[in-house]
Amino acid sequence: MSDLLHTLNPKNIPQHVAIIMDGNGRWAKMKGNSRIFGHQSAIEAVRDTTEGAVASGIKYLTLYAFSTENWKRPKFEVNALMELLVMTIRKETPTLQKNNVQLKAIGNISELPSGCQDQLQEAMSITQDNTGMVLNLALSYGGRWDILAATRKLMEDAIKGLISPNDLTEKIFSDCLSTKFLPDPELMIRTSGEFRVSNFLLWEIAYAEIHITQKLWPDFRRNDLYLAIQDYQKRERRFGKTSEQINPA
Repeated sequence: MSDLLHTLNPKNIPQHVAIIMDGNGRWAKMKGNSRIFGHQSAIEAVRDTTEGAVASGIKYLTLYAFSTENWKRPKFEVNALMELLVMTIRKETPTLQKNNVQLKAIGNISELPSGCQDQLQEAMSITQDNTGMVLNLALSYGGRWDILAATRKLMEDAIKGLISPNDLTEKIFSDCLSTKFLPDPELMIRTSGEFRVSNFLLWEIAYAEIHITQKLWPDFRRNDLYLAIQDYQKRERRFGKTSEQINPA
């Protein structure tokens, strides 16, 4: 398949795309290999999708790399994932620099092993002045975790007399979330054909267009991203209004 970038309307590229990268284990099992092999094979999908996102003009790409629920997986798999995370960040940082990509992260980062935290912090520091796309990794992240953390902060502020219930707005609440530096995603992609959001950006995806692909994540490439954007560009985004209000005669 030829590169589909030329088929996209450059005036209607979603500013923020979020991806639930699902299917590594199933992909590996289909090939008679371990789940770890699936996670290792997913790195090329991340690299090609990130470069495709840069080429398309996307400004923010958020990848759901490790959820709060993923800690429940077998210890050997979690350990392997953490080692893979460190290795991948170290290896890919020069490419991020070359492509002018800034690396950011959301989630309960303090739960990650110290080696992961150090490597992540170093990569974010190296790329912090880059002015191109922001690649945002959701690590030890869950939408409910984030909403609870924001609620706790607001309750503490209320106890201190810094805010009253009548002052609370969506903007104030959003500014307490770990995603406060991001616009809400216009497009959310899920691979592997599953129809659920899996505790991902629960507050932020209120009006995101959702694209489900049957592709398992290790097989996902930039053309699959472009197909999702094509799908997005066919949608009518009404935000509660009618078609007539959006497109008056």
